Amino acid sequence: MPAPTTTSAEPALSGPRETANHRLVLPADANHYGTLYAGALLQYGLETAYATATRAVGPAANLMLRRVIALECRQSVPVGSLVEIRGAVLSVRQGYLAVGVIGMPLRGQELPWMDGLFGFAQVGPDGLPCVLPVEVEPVAACPLWQPLIERHAKLSKVRGATASWLNKKKPPPGETPPTAGEPSRLTP
Repeated sequence: MPAPTTTSAEPALSGPRETANHRLVLPADANHYGTLYAGALLQYGLETAYATATRAVGPAANLMLRRVIALECRQSVPVGSLVEIRGAVLSVRQGYLAVGVIGMPLRGQELPWMDGLFGFAQVGPDGLPCVLPVEVEPVAACPLWQPLIERHAKLSKVRGATASWLNKKKPPPGETPPTAGEPSRLTP
């Protein structure tokens, strides 16, 4: 059987580090304008990102969506369109994966119709973040992924409060935690 070839300007998948998801935009996914509803857009992106992260980690994956880092719809997508969304792991830290998704250009277009960044944490039996069970290699920088890699680098400097919540110190015996309006004891 001959190897599949691409007949369009779309780059081929970069191998096992990249996934592709195809969806037909149905009327149930549409807003009142007959185009893809933002909630369905988020669902499509999240499904692709989760499949990408799970595939990268393998059978020992127990991933939890930690945050939607960014999601942009660049073009409306009419009902009846068949869309392709590609996903790749862009960044890996101890127990955290950042996954990028790109809605490949629609027929007759040159630019992606959407893109996004999603963060996933590996969680242990206690439901708390833990180290990834395997080493995961991020996708290599290439023209398709470079814009999202750069955006992730900028946005990764913005930290959520989860680490502080997990590291929250308990008050000494006899002392009560702060109430609303009082300064908290969160560690930096």
